[in-house]
Amino acid sequence: MAVKKGLGKGLDALLDELEVEEGNRNNIEQVSLYDIDTNPDQPRKSFDTDKLNELAASVKRHGIVQPLIVKRNGLRYTIIAGERRFRAARIAGLDTVPVIVSNLDENAIMEVALIENIQRENLNPIEEAAAIRFLMEQHDLTQEEVSERIGKSRPAIANALRLLSLEKPVLELIKTGKLSAGHGKMLAGIENKKQQKELAEKAAEKEWSVRRLEDELRFASWEKKPKKRQEHSPEMRAALREMRNRLGTKVAVEGTEQKGKLIISYYNKEDLETIYRCIVGDET
Repeated sequence: MAVKKGLGKGLDALLDELEVEEGNRNNIEQVSLYDIDTNPDQPRKSFDTDKLNELAASVKRHGIVQPLIVKRNGLRYTIIAGERRFRAARIAGLDTVPVIVSNLDENAIMEVALIENIQRENLNPIEEAAAIRFLMEQHDLTQEEVSERIGKSRPAIANALRLLSLEKPVLELIKTGKLSAGHGKMLAGIENKKQQKELAEKAAEKEWSVRRLEDELRFASWEKKPKKRQEHSPEMRAALREMRNRLGTKVAVEGTEQKGKLIISYYNKEDLETIYRCIVGDET
């Protein structure tokens, strides 16, 4: 498999290249926090406040141990890797942070940012899946190629991407931790979106384990496919039309001409009285 120059080697190799191209770590700069902007393409959309505060406490004691990777943008800098450290530094009250200024092109910058988040950050399963999909689309990668870049198995990549097919309310339950990626994998197999949402909400409310959800799917009716519409003979269709005309309501048949059930619908009291009179007559 052909590998693009500077890419496909994993995050550590990419970051090593950044340090080499800037003259090793001797060229680390101290930059004001007020001159640094976050990356709008950052895959992480939410940051755990407690964990950020823990990191901020560590930063206050020991400083920023690992420099941020940034891209120069005029007189300002945009973060490529290290947004959590940047946020923690602000909480800790630091004025400046150590940075390495990168000369990588935009595609390489995006890959570093995505891989850092996938490998090093505690993304929720939906953020991780979205980052993987973006990485694949941005660089025209297969699941196998992405697997090599981020150090996850190809089945793990496939399962992560399946989560993105879930309904929005189900995605929110996974984002907020009320359901796990394992729950999402099970729910993604439900084609009926309404049933998928209802079962997800039930699983979250009752705090089902993945195994419990799997049992529900195996033994309950959630996974049953809709019955194939039955074709009736011309005689049966004619009989149904006649009954509908006589009764003035919906009439359906489940089964065959030899065995089945007749379903007559009514929508108010008058409908029911009409059906009654047609079946038993006017005698009371």
